[in-house]
Formats: sequence, structure tokens, C-alpha cells
Amino acid sequence: MKIGELANAAKCSTETVRFYEKEGLLPETERTEGNYRQYNSAHVERLRFIRNCRALDMTHGEIRALLSWMDAPKDSCGAVNALLDEHIGHVDARIEELLQLKDQLCDLRAQCPAEQTVDACGILQGLTLMETEPKSERHTHLG
Repeated sequence: MKIGELANAAKCSTETVRFYEKEGLLPETERTEGNYRQYNSAHVERLRFIRNCRALDMTHGEIRALLSWMDAPKDSCGAVNALLDEHIGHVDARIEELLQLKDQLCDLRAQCPAEQTVDACGILQGLTLMETEPKSERHTHLG
């Protein structure tokens, strides 16, 4: 199949296919005499796998590791379990960051309980008076 057919089968764009090829997540393909890339069902399966990993917010490094383990099907899956456990830890850290953000936004929202003139808006005043804190280090793999 050609790149457009692969993209349709995996429900993505041709740009996505090219991007994952460039990133080394999709292997090189054979080319036809007309210099078109030639894909097969294995490419569809791998592309779907990559897209599923991305939907779970996995990094390219994590996906690369998972793909390398998939390519060694007789090995133990202990490293896969460890990678997923680590990823769950990253998600937990991000959830905590988002809960803190929600608390800040709720506190800010409470500063303007009713509609009033903009110059009396507690939200805008709060944003103006709020101390800017140094950017905290994120505790996830996304940086």
C-alpha cells in the first residue's frame, strides 16, 4: 500500500506517517520502481501501536523502548512493566500539578463572586497582584 492508504488504515495523516519515519519509530520501507514507499500490514500495526502510545501521553523514547521489546518477543516483559509503572508515576505527578492549578484557579474565581464592572473585577485584580513565583521544576518526563 502507498502512504495515503497506510494513513487511512491507521486513521492519521500522511504527515504523521512521515514524521514517525523521520523519528525512526517506523522502519524504512521498500520503494517501487516509481520511487513510492511500499507499506504492508506490519506498518499499519506498528503505526497503530505508536498512535495508541501517544494517546497515552508516552514520549518517543518510551515508545522506542516498547517497540524494541516488541521486536524481541521471547524476552521477559519485566522492563515493559517497569516502564509503564514509571509512566504511571509521571501521570500521578501531573495530576497533582493539575490539582494545584485547579485550586489556584478556584481561589482566583472566588475573588469575583458576582458580575460587576471590569475595574472592580476581583479576578483581574488578583491576577495583577499575584506574586509571580519562579517556574517550578515539573516532576514528569515531559519537562
